[in-house]
Amino acid sequence: MSQAIVITDVSPRDGLQNQAVHLSTQAKLELVRLLQAAGVASVEVASFVSPRAVPQMADAAAVLAGLAAVAPGLRSSVLTPNLKGLERAIEAGAREIAVVLSATETMNQRNINMDLATATAVSEETLRAALAAGIATRAYIAVAVECPFEGLVAPATVVALAERMLAAGASEIVFADTIGAASPAQLRALLQAAAPSIPLERTAVHLHDTRGFGVANAWAALEAGVRRFDASAGGIGGCPFAPGAAGNLATEDLVLLARQSGLDTGISLEGLDAAVAFAEQQLGRPLGGRSLAWHRRKRKPQ
Repeated sequence: MSQAIVITDVSPRDGLQNQAVHLSTQAKLELVRLLQAAGVASVEVASFVSPRAVPQMADAAAVLAGLAAVAPGLRSSVLTPNLKGLERAIEAGAREIAVVLSATETMNQRNINMDLATATAVSEETLRAALAAGIATRAYIAVAVECPFEGLVAPATVVALAERMLAAGASEIVFADTIGAASPAQLRALLQAAAPSIPLERTAVHLHDTRGFGVANAWAALEAGVRRFDASAGGIGGCPFAPGAAGNLATEDLVLLARQSGLDTGISLEGLDAAVAFAEQQLGRPLGGRSLAWHRRKRKPQ
């Protein structure tokens, strides 16, 4: 497998969607600009969901409209939960979209007010429509290890849903540990179950650090051959519909893990420090993964 890994920073979408402070469109664009300046080549920038459900994402179209000026050449993606969201995203100029399908009945009900069968069909429909429109696609399988309402999820259930998303046109399958409950052994078991039918080069993982296992799970995925990851600068994040979901795996922690393991990300810790410092200023609270605190201490004169 390649010695380079691809990191999609999700802080402008997954990171900001659950924050008490609502960032302005210009502040979001500045965060994206700083991420690109740090070497991040792929960013999930917004979500075309109901503004009533997630008011922090109400300016998704404006964020997309401003990207060309602040982050030319960036691989940007947006979340679209259904055909209506896809239509809005296409109108706003989206080039890549993602759907999110939860692996349990209850999580789908709480998240999008649909049962699992309906949510699966809607995701398939959205992927096919995006493919027909010439738009790149990703498909998240949320609560892929454990659901906050139903507990542990069988790998076979997750893989079956992933296979349907792949068949519907998803170019990348993202196994999401939405509440940060997975252990390295559990994640490894899921990836082993997926390996026969989900190509490794089209497999990504989306990790949260609720129990402090984020980096350990990233290492388990790397050992399994995964080279595509979601992470969030400063560890910003948390799903508004998943009780107990803490911040995402910090991009800087993943970058440091990769660097010290001989893997290339193309991302600088110094650049991430600037992006996180800006987010701290905007959100009014300290942020940053474990490695950023180490990096900042190392830079201080003795």
